[in-house]
Amino acid sequence: MTEEKKRTRQPNGRSSIYQGADGKWHGRVTVGVRDDGRPDRRHVERKTRAEVTAAVRELEKQRDANTLRKPGRPWTVAMWLTHWIESIAPLAVNENTMVGYGVAVRKHLIPALGAHRLDKLGPEHIERFYGKMRANGRKAGTIHQIHRTFRTALNEAVRRGHLARNPVQLAKAPRLNEEEIEPYTVAEVRRLLAAADKRRNSARWAVALALGLRQGEALGLKWDDIDTARGVLYVRRSRRRPRYAHGCGDTCGRKAGYCPERRRTNPETADTKSRAGRRAVGLPAQLGDLLKEHREKQLTERAAAGMDWSEEGWVFATPTGRGTPPRTDYDEWKELLRTAGVRDGRLHDARHTAATVLLILGVSERAVMGLMGWSTTAMAARYQHMVDTVRADVARQVDGLIWTPREEGPAQPN
Repeated sequence: MTEEKKRTRQPNGRSSIYQGADGKWHGRVTVGVRDDGRPDRRHVERKTRAEVTAAVRELEKQRDANTLRKPGRPWTVAMWLTHWIESIAPLAVNENTMVGYGVAVRKHLIPALGAHRLDKLGPEHIERFYGKMRANGRKAGTIHQIHRTFRTALNEAVRRGHLARNPVQLAKAPRLNEEEIEPYTVAEVRRLLAAADKRRNSARWAVALALGLRQGEALGLKWDDIDTARGVLYVRRSRRRPRYAHGCGDTCGRKAGYCPERRRTNPETADTKSRAGRRAVGLPAQLGDLLKEHREKQLTERAAAGMDWSEEGWVFATPTGRGTPPRTDYDEWKELLRTAGVRDGRLHDARHTAATVLLILGVSERAVMGLMGWSTTAMAARYQHMVDTVRADVARQVDGLIWTPREEGPAQPN
């Protein structure tokens, strides 16, 4: 028996097959290295040599394909998602993205699917979860956001060898109807700018409608970011919506944001880290002049505020020089719409307007991507159907203006 064992074992960590003292056939396969640095050798046993040989070959096949489950206690969905959200995701994405991840993981995924073993989770489990969300009145857009978060988390599990394949990629999410983009017309833009001219920080809305900066990007502008001589504006940072924690030890009985002793837990701004978001934007000459006028008005406000002024360099500041909170900015936008007599809309619709105008003017898709800070062509594609519709409408107007309508029926003889 000992001779047989010595004869069939292989050196240097290669797989080995031998018959043990118990009469069974055993196989050992080195599949990697454990966390403590020792070789990870898996053991199988069968009644016959042929059976154990087949089992060893299967282990070797899974090892070579990187589909073998790692050693140790199996991951549950809850264990993996908790590890991912706490230790992996924060290294790769910004704080705003982490907020969305946190809601998807802690509010939805872990309560619904957390008890499943990670390697036993199937697409059917996920689809039933989506179906229950739909039955409870959740919007398709919300489910798609959860779907994207779950897919990202499990892609990392596959990459690290905890899963052979990602079941989320096989699961079908509810059909998502693309949100209709409804930009403001040229006439509406003119009315908005005319109404804004009578309000404080009027240049804020010209920047939104002409350049399409996101709210956080516009509120994050400092005077050092604007070079009116060269006609360039640099997008370098974004103002964040505040997040709060209790300062009372969670004894006030209110949400953290309404705690009398609340404390802010995130910085006011964050640098724009992606190459697409960090960009230089050309300033139209009239907008450059408007920003110069805005600077003069701000200097007048500074002189009037005296010791109450906080010099922080913001382009769109409060009457005391502090950065404008996103909520205040949103309320100003809604008031501007009412004053101008323009239909109600989201602040993001101003960004849609700027993008649409650029595409209608024939600016190349790649150039529009750079100006708007898009990282993929998918966003530009969302606008294309509407842009084509506008172009067709213009063509019909030109056709009716230049050519007289064709008469119906057969031509009459002279």
